[in-house]
Amino acid sequence: MTKTILFDLDGTLIDSTFAIIEGFREAFLKFSLKYPGDELVKKQIGHPLDLIFKNLGVTKDIDELINVYKKRYGEIYLDTTTLLPNAKNAIIQANKFADLGVVTTKTSKYSKLILDKHEVLSYFGTVVGRDDVINPKPSPEPVRKALKNLGKSTENAFMIGDTKMDLISAKNAGIIAIGLSCGYGAIESLKANTKYIFDNSLDAVEFIKTFNS
Repeated sequence: MTKTILFDLDGTLIDSTFAIIEGFREAFLKFSLKYPGDELVKKQIGHPLDLIFKNLGVTKDIDELINVYKKRYGEIYLDTTTLLPNAKNAIIQANKFADLGVVTTKTSKYSKLILDKHEVLSYFGTVVGRDDVINPKPSPEPVRKALKNLGKSTENAFMIGDTKMDLISAKNAGIIAIGLSCGYGAIESLKANTKYIFDNSLDAVEFIKTFNS
């Protein structure tokens, strides 16, 4: 394959909002902390868990809160996570002309189980999660690791994601950043980091198919 496409997961291919919010609700409740509200949590999706808790005002016991979050998330995520509309078709179509990978701030364990349940894991040559790197997005490290795992260069390589972290990571790694408006990122932050923005992953894949650098 001459092209490479790396996909973000949450807000790009899947919707796991319910499980994520339930995990944060449980963590705040367990430690008798005031829950900041669903909308504020949604705005943080895409960041690593420790940073999300910090951004939500937590100043101590973050590792313990993460453990509570993961326990609750782990109990419900497979039953409540769905593929976004057009996502499966996007993956199938992309696989016809590109090598595919996933780059996410989820752990690779959860990511692979979700993709496997929805019968799309086999399309991806690599899944790089938070646990696979020292520096998560927006660092270029996870993108570079995914390319290395696939045996691919930055030439004709693309990253599709719904937040500025995805786009900055892609640009810092030297590949083309593609934004999606169907996820959690504010449209202004997407526009600030790429000129290529689409409504969903299938539209992005169709664009990449005909893109000539």
